[in-house]
Amino acid sequence: MPSTAKNSSLFTARNSSPFTAGNSSPFTARRSPLSRRSLLRALGGGAVLGGLAGCGVPAAYVQPGERAVADLSGSDKRLNWANWPLYIDTDDDHPDRRPTLEAFEKQTGISVRYTEEINDNDEFFGKISPALMNHQRTGRDLIVMSDWMCARFVRLGWVQEMDRAGQPNVAKYLDPQLRSPAFDPGRRYSVPWQSGITGIAYDRRRLGREIRHVSDLWARDLRGRVTLLSGLDEAFALLMQGNGVDITRWTADDFHQVCDQVEKYVDQGHIRRFTGNDYTKDLVSGDVLACQAYSGDVIQLQADNPHIRFVVPEEGAELWSDSLMVPDRAEHKRNAERLVDHYFEPEVAAELAAWVNYVCPVPAARDVLADAKDEDTAGLAENPLIFPDDAMRERLVIARDITSRERVEFARRWNGIVGL
Repeated sequence: MPSTAKNSSLFTARNSSPFTAGNSSPFTARRSPLSRRSLLRALGGGAVLGGLAGCGVPAAYVQPGERAVADLSGSDKRLNWANWPLYIDTDDDHPDRRPTLEAFEKQTGISVRYTEEINDNDEFFGKISPALMNHQRTGRDLIVMSDWMCARFVRLGWVQEMDRAGQPNVAKYLDPQLRSPAFDPGRRYSVPWQSGITGIAYDRRRLGREIRHVSDLWARDLRGRVTLLSGLDEAFALLMQGNGVDITRWTADDFHQVCDQVEKYVDQGHIRRFTGNDYTKDLVSGDVLACQAYSGDVIQLQADNPHIRFVVPEEGAELWSDSLMVPDRAEHKRNAERLVDHYFEPEVAAELAAWVNYVCPVPAARDVLADAKDEDTAGLAENPLIFPDDAMRERLVIARDITSRERVEFARRWNGIVGL
């Protein structure tokens, strides 16, 4: 996971500031003071399973021909977009203003009602699923869901295929590694908003050595100083990779092997606790020396403590995305598709990446940032946690999702270990 060299595992985050990229028009790059993921628990999210999502939805598949309604985009220049908190650029002086979104509205004349109403995948699924299963409108034209939840929507037929002919930027600039996940071959129904890596974070100064493997978490000197993520979908892939499993084709036996191992370390007192995004507090305080972590969180922790490092283990790590989708019966589908394509313009993607600090799904945005006149902002182009290099990419894998048939059994076992 290099910053300046291929085998380095440290990147010291830089504060961004206003800059002009090359010959393009000026824009202000900003960093969120907090990761949007770090606030999910405080905002009331974090349920691992809930309602319909946990029990498995009854047969409610919607055939392709029954998903669309008359598109009002031609005459009604607006759309409704539901996203997560802290997941878009804002103006430092006016937090209610969103520069990249305002630019789209100005260019197209389309008014966007933007709501930060998604605090948890399952919670939001439960909120809109009654409408979708009853073939009713959700009131949203665009939503952002995590990979494993996107898989559920695609399986149920609750999202519409996007018209790539009207999305030239997506067709041209989407990261090749993200173009065809198992749950949506060819990305017909989803487009990545931002991506990230689930790996290992640790405090190099306090630990006194490097971490390179998943198995390093189980070293004796880390007893009681390790945390794992509590969410099944967030935790299992990295642990399987530590066992040498190909997570694109993992099996039930692979899953239960991981559970057996985790149970053992819980019984031994090796695992301090299971966390949501509050693992950051333990890492900063020193109560924890190593933990499962998200790349975007660690970039921001490094701004205050350069001794905190993020590693993609030699066995590999999971590359995930939160993706944009158009729900069934959305009334402004074309407007939504135009908005998606707007965010795949390299300049727009660069401005967003400089603010949110997750893995950018538009590799061409790297050149925009590299041309920035501000040295610190230009340095973001060399951040491997925003633009992974080839060496890191070889170790990043998109996991196959948990099927609806598997989920009840697996969640019951995992939640019993975690204590949920």
